[in-house]
Amino acid sequence: MNYRRLTSLLLVLFFCAQLPAQKLSKVERKLVKTIEANNNEAIDFLELVVNINSGTLNAKGVKKVGMVFKDAFENIDFETIWIEMPEEMNRAGHLFAKTEGKKGKKLLLIGHLDTVFEENSPFQEFERVNDSIAHAPGGNDMKGGDVIVLYALKALHANGLLNDAQIIVAFTGDEESTGKPLDISRKDLIEAAKRSDIALGFETSTGFNYATVARRGASGWQVDVEGKRAHSSGIFNERVGAGAVFEMSRILNAFYEEVRGAQYLTFNPGILMGGTFVAYDTATGKGEVFGKSNVVSQTAMARGGLRFISEEQKEEARAKMREIVSNSLPQTSATVSFTDSYPAMVPTEGNNRLLAELNQVSLDLGQGEVIGYDPGKRGAADTSFVAEYVDCLDGLGTMGNGAHTPEETVNLNTIEDLTKRTAVLIYRLINQ
Repeated sequence: MNYRRLTSLLLVLFFCAQLPAQKLSKVERKLVKTIEANNNEAIDFLELVVNINSGTLNAKGVKKVGMVFKDAFENIDFETIWIEMPEEMNRAGHLFAKTEGKKGKKLLLIGHLDTVFEENSPFQEFERVNDSIAHAPGGNDMKGGDVIVLYALKALHANGLLNDAQIIVAFTGDEESTGKPLDISRKDLIEAAKRSDIALGFETSTGFNYATVARRGASGWQVDVEGKRAHSSGIFNERVGAGAVFEMSRILNAFYEEVRGAQYLTFNPGILMGGTFVAYDTATGKGEVFGKSNVVSQTAMARGGLRFISEEQKEEARAKMREIVSNSLPQTSATVSFTDSYPAMVPTEGNNRLLAELNQVSLDLGQGEVIGYDPGKRGAADTSFVAEYVDCLDGLGTMGNGAHTPEETVNLNTIEDLTKRTAVLIYRLINQ
């Protein structure tokens, strides 16, 4: 038996039991019909924005996609703003759109404009495989989710259902490679969260009947080791010691043996270099090493990532790593440093209540139950930055396969149903 799935289902059923039983109202049925009528247009819009390259480092392309969405939001009476990032950050900026009202829950709807496919990628165009599937760079992650947000709001607007609503749409331009420092690149998103009650994230779906109530955070780490350069015949003696590569090997093995094991905690040494001299270029991900087999290694470097479900888990892991690094082999020294990237989106009671509301919407639409997805299988996302301030749901975007690869696809058949689910959920939340 899958106990995690059973636990998630029981939580959803518990919160659903607290909700009044209901089916689609007359207004909601009309809303659904509008989405059905607009679905072909929504897919055409998706093709349009996919065919504009918006790799994170292609600032002009990211902004161009943002301007297409900007015009579309203004056409449904949203007030929009393009927020530029400082030039030295090498990031395009963010698109925000809002309605300012006084009724119902204040919503923050989160997407991103950038993709992992830069201008030099051979994978650039939307191409239908058949009536159901299209190859699309960034179509699944996550321009499809952005289109769901737009066309859900478009249907609500067409039916006069956004009057006096309080909604902020935040489409960031650097989710795939977040601009640093974070206190600048995520400042506007966090401020929007502080003015909201609920955040809904439209990152790629993990399955039609799943949503995300928790995500692991992401952190970087780096270990640097110095040894004593000498002829290899002297290694292990009192004067020469163990050398940098043996010390690095000790450290990484101890990480594996002593830090590994906690649920949802993972860490990965993605880069390892050692020799007499090493040089690593963070911008290109390339490095150079000089060394000889008869020379004791003088330098070693490893860089990696750390994933965690809470700040407490992150700090516990870091403390263990620091302790391991401090116990150096003879004639070596080592340091470990950490960089924060994404905080964790911790599973909360509020998030589970939101999941129960989404589940009720899905059942009322005849789309089946929706349960929480295993956070150990999800990467970090922009909802993580706002989870401290508001109840959150994520994974509400399009379905597809092969995200971040030249085989990325988007499932066109699910866009209509997922847009219906989003529109009805928004309608119910802004009328609470």
